[in-house]
Amino acid sequence: MSSTISIFGAGYIGSVSAACLSKLGKKVILVDIDPHKIKTINSGHSHIVEPGLEELLQENVAQGLISATSDVAQAIAASSLSFICVGTPCKENGSLNLDYIFRVIRQIATALISKTTFHIIAIRSTVLPGTIAQCIEIIEGVTQKKHGIDFGICSNPEFLREGSAIADYFNPPYTLVGSDDPETLQIMQETYAAIEAPFYATATKVAELLKYINNSFHALKVVFGNEVGNICKKLGIDSHQVMDLFCKDQRLNISPYYLKPGFAFGGSCLPKDLSALCYLAKSNDLEVPMLNQIMPSNQLHIQKAVKLISTFQKRRVGLIGLSFKAGTDDLRESPLVTLTETLIGKGFQLQIYDPHVSLSKIHGSNKEYLESHIPHINELIVPPEKLAELIDFAEIIIIGNKEKSAFTKIAALIGQSEKQIVDLVRIEPTLAAADNYTGICW
Repeated sequence: MSSTISIFGAGYIGSVSAACLSKLGKKVILVDIDPHKIKTINSGHSHIVEPGLEELLQENVAQGLISATSDVAQAIAASSLSFICVGTPCKENGSLNLDYIFRVIRQIATALISKTTFHIIAIRSTVLPGTIAQCIEIIEGVTQKKHGIDFGICSNPEFLREGSAIADYFNPPYTLVGSDDPETLQIMQETYAAIEAPFYATATKVAELLKYINNSFHALKVVFGNEVGNICKKLGIDSHQVMDLFCKDQRLNISPYYLKPGFAFGGSCLPKDLSALCYLAKSNDLEVPMLNQIMPSNQLHIQKAVKLISTFQKRRVGLIGLSFKAGTDDLRESPLVTLTETLIGKGFQLQIYDPHVSLSKIHGSNKEYLESHIPHINELIVPPEKLAELIDFAEIIIIGNKEKSAFTKIAALIGQSEKQIVDLVRIEPTLAAADNYTGICW
């Protein structure tokens, strides 16, 4: 394949990508409809402000590695790989405007009609899941060619920050490419071979969604930091000292911990301390809308489980796990206690298995909490040796925590039984394909 790369969109991402690819020895053709951008780039200058970009453009335009044009057909004919870096702005209602993406796709498709060699299109623009599938449909309709045979297309999101984009390009957290075409994935991996970062090939929709998840989490962190700062200022506390110490905990705070989709949080600490912090803010006349919405969102997740269980129209339920965390007997604020209470109120028949919860040993606040929520709990919990009886009784089996003593018996039912399995914790990813298995959010 030709080593020449075409980039559609000479804006921020397109210009930085062109400069960096040329630094790696690639010949790059930038395609844009704006005559001013084309003239500026061809003169070796940058039309945007970004540290180091002007120098890279000057150097590589002078060496003949970068050129700019408005001629789509010429760019497609000269290249074997095209990056799409056009804007995807929001409409007034918050939905995504993909007009620029589809306009470029149709232009590329028209140019591909007469091309006989395999061509790859990599979309770097931030697009929602399903966009690549729409692009494939457009190209196949225009060209009568087939994806994976005559052309390939993939999602290749960028992770560039303004002000450090060139450094970010050469030092990304990883390179991500989403496609179902093996040849496209292989060529994309070869294209990024000089970048020392892990290369992850994923399903197309995973790659399309990830940038939105990243940026939403970044926005969440900014708001969290600011709400903490507002509380600290009101109390006369150094907010930066608090958050500097917060960030030093890389075991829990700055880590993958707590970030895997699953069931609601509970226990003796998280609900209590979150409520106390929100009350502290309120008592000081502070608005902390993000913190205030955490508990309602957690409760909605429990209600989601109730709705999911109700859809199967079966009444006998076996619950595996009652404590908020496997290996403990702590029932305080356990979302599984709330789930149990709600299901009983809706007329479900329940049996519960949790080998760590012994009614004869429960005392203090743990006992008070349980009895206030489930007064007849002693009639519902089965002894550890009677797990098999619970399985025989249940039409729906809910996996509430990762209780290892029950895993083997429950796993044997998945895919081989009419019993419906509802998994709230994802005990084993490979089981998810079975017809009688449902995960709460996977």
